[in-house]
Amino acid sequence: MNYFLAKSEPGTYSIDDLERDKRTIWDGVKNAQAVRAILQMQAGDRVFIYHSGGVSAIVGWAKVYGAGVPDPKNPKSAVAGFEFGGRLGDSTNSPTTLSEIKQSQLFDDWALVRQSRLSTMAVPGPFVEWMRKRYPKAGL
Repeated sequence: MNYFLAKSEPGTYSIDDLERDKRTIWDGVKNAQAVRAILQMQAGDRVFIYHSGGVSAIVGWAKVYGAGVPDPKNPKSAVAGFEFGGRLGDSTNSPTTLSEIKQSQLFDDWALVRQSRLSTMAVPGPFVEWMRKRYPKAGL
C-alpha cells in the first residue's frame, strides 16, 4: 500500500464534502508532477486530504477505490476515485498543520515542504509512521 497527499481548498471540495458524498472522483489536477502521482495511485492506497487556502493542514484521509487513470475530459490531467476514510483531529488531537510538519524538521526534503504549490504527491514512509503515532485510532 502506498500513501499520497492531495490538496484542496475547503471552499472547492472539503473533507466535509467527501464525508457527505462517501466517494468522489478526484480531478482537476494539471501540474505534470501531480498528474504523475495520481497515475501511480492503485486501489487500496491511502491519501491524506490536505486543506490549503489559509488552513494549511492535513484534515483527513481517503482510500483509493479507483486507480489513477488519464482524465477522459483532459489528456493533460488524471483522475482517481477516493472514498472517505476518516478525519484527522478530535478533542485530543487537532489536524496536523504545515507549520507543525515544518517545525519538526523531519521532512525538509519532502515535496510538501519544498514545493508548496504542488497539489498531489507521494508521501514518504517515515511521514506515514509519524502520522500513525499522532493518530493511533485513525486506521491509517
